[in-house]
Amino acid sequence: MSRRRKVTAPQAKAFSVHLLTASGSFLAFLSLVAASEERWTAMFWWLGLALFVDGIDGPIARKLEVKDVLPTWSGDMLDNIIDYVTYVLIPAFALYQRGFMGEGLSFLSAAIIVVTSAIYYADTGIKTKENFFKGFPVVWNMVVFTLFVTQPGEYVSFAVVLISALLTFLPINFLHPVRVLRLRTVNLAVFLAWCGFAAVALVQAMQVGLAVKIGITAASLYLYVIGAVMQAFPQLGKRGIGP
Repeated sequence: MSRRRKVTAPQAKAFSVHLLTASGSFLAFLSLVAASEERWTAMFWWLGLALFVDGIDGPIARKLEVKDVLPTWSGDMLDNIIDYVTYVLIPAFALYQRGFMGEGLSFLSAAIIVVTSAIYYADTGIKTKENFFKGFPVVWNMVVFTLFVTQPGEYVSFAVVLISALLTFLPINFLHPVRVLRLRTVNLAVFLAWCGFAAVALVQAMQVGLAVKIGITAASLYLYVIGAVMQAFPQLGKRGIGP
């Protein structure tokens, strides 16, 4: 009669990280329910919590050496499944459900988002040596949220979706605000500013004034283009600014 393997403390801790990552699927479910009921503020709150979980589980996993402790469990696979739902599928559904680009363009935009993002997730070489993303990193949760808050009009909104989808497949760098070392202090500050404006928008049920619209637009544009700027000027941030 075979004896059961005893679960060690490191294994239990490692598996708890997988459970933390998996909790993002429940947050995604709550977000989807809110979107189906057109409770947009609630939907983005749940997506924001999912984004927070996605931000903390990786560092914890590396600290606890989860890959080595539980080699047969793929945290990367689990993370990608949940990311596709929270970063892509739910924002695309919300864009279609809200319909502020008109029925035709809203449906087309959602279709473009889900198809191009699925292909992007199949690419195993999406990071550079400096930890930039190669191509637009399908952060549609942030893009769609910004469109919901700023409401730039149907044609501008469609142009943003189309350009971002095309940039998914081009060798243009996009910023990871934490892992890219160059200008990290500035980049992280802008990212936190974006999060601050987003929180204000959610507290105000996305009925914001001009100042918040300008702030979140400026932060979004910076985060959108700074990777390409740093790619064009590889010495930028190596002296004087940043850690």
